[in-house]
Amino acid sequence: MASVLAEPMKRLHRDGKITKEDVAERVKTGKITKADYEHITGEKYD
Repeated sequence: MASVLAEPMKRLHRDGKITKEDVAERVKTGKITKADYEHITGEKYD
């Protein structure tokens, strides 16, 4: 199940308002999961 932030972040990423690096930073701080990163960006988190 995606975190609460995943869908809003997916829209922001799609609209170009946040970068993959911004999303990765949220994984590092524990606000979203690696699975959320993949859901948002369409790429596997390394």
